[in-house]
Amino acid sequence: MSRSGYTLPVFACAAAVAALHWLHNRQSLTLASVDLIEPAQIAEIPIEQVAGLSDSTALAIARSDPGDNLDLTKNTPIWALVEWREQGDDAVIIKGGEGIGRQLNADDKPAIYAYAQRLLQENLQRMLAPREKITVTIILPEGRSLAVRTSNSAFGVVEGLSLLGTTGISQPLSTPDQLAVFRAELQNKASRFESLIFCIGENGLDLARKLGINPEQLVKTANWLGPMLVEADVLGVKEILLFGYHGKLMKLAGGIFHTHHYLADGRREILAAHCAIAGLKLPDIQAVFNSATAEAALTYLKSLDAATGSDWVNQVYSAIAETIDVRSQEYIQSHSQKGTGTTVCGSILFDRDRKIIVKSKTARLLMGKLC
Repeated sequence: MSRSGYTLPVFACAAAVAALHWLHNRQSLTLASVDLIEPAQIAEIPIEQVAGLSDSTALAIARSDPGDNLDLTKNTPIWALVEWREQGDDAVIIKGGEGIGRQLNADDKPAIYAYAQRLLQENLQRMLAPREKITVTIILPEGRSLAVRTSNSAFGVVEGLSLLGTTGISQPLSTPDQLAVFRAELQNKASRFESLIFCIGENGLDLARKLGINPEQLVKTANWLGPMLVEADVLGVKEILLFGYHGKLMKLAGGIFHTHHYLADGRREILAAHCAIAGLKLPDIQAVFNSATAEAALTYLKSLDAATGSDWVNQVYSAIAETIDVRSQEYIQSHSQKGTGTTVCGSILFDRDRKIIVKSKTARLLMGKLC
């Protein structure tokens, strides 16, 4: 049985509650009570440290615990700096400090989304007396370094992590219990459609909708692409469009069908191998291999094309997309009892600017049917 934890906004709120409690009472909390709102329950969150920095400012620290979810924020410290304020109409002003990402498509606003805003506002306002006002700054000391291991930049969030989610309960996306939930959704949609679109996460689902794909045909897979492909074949799905951020989806070209970074990576090896096959010179292959992220490697190839008039991005990524299709077919066939007539796969990869890099040949045919 998997153990659920809480989402990052809950720990940010708990730290803020503890800091505000200190300002009111000059006492440190060891547990902070947070009304999760969604769902309607109270969470008791351990507080690691509380410090009064002045008569008007306090800092509290909680530590992320997403349960059995393989989440890179596991054990990450979350700081909340709470300060008394006299000016302004709002009782609670929420700011993003170091490690909280900026939204490039929203005038650099901190990546503190609706649920996190509501959670902080409602829990903190209950603690304030009339006319009391505070400013809350949420800080993730490790946020900037952790962000380079995510695809956040693909969706316009830079320099840190997001306080994202619609619930306080962390869904263990990489545990068997969650796979069962995804399989149930797949079974439902496979009974209605012969063609489906697999998206790893919420960002891919959102972008697919904006491209005009029928939302009813979208299926979230999280990192369970392998089992979900096999399940789709068993259910008789004829066509699957794999739609994803290139830094995640390219793992399939290396035969990696559980894409969580804790289990396997291989992105730079996959990119470098396809660059070598395409005919790039050794120094360029080495530059790609030594890039810190898949996005940095793509940027290098783009700069090479711009400087020399070459077409390396298209050549390399077209080869990767075709390889994804082939490896996906092979994976399905290796687990299929049918022998012939297995599910057909096509792939679409997009970049950090939410622009499609490449569509495989099969994906182009599928998109003609789906949009």
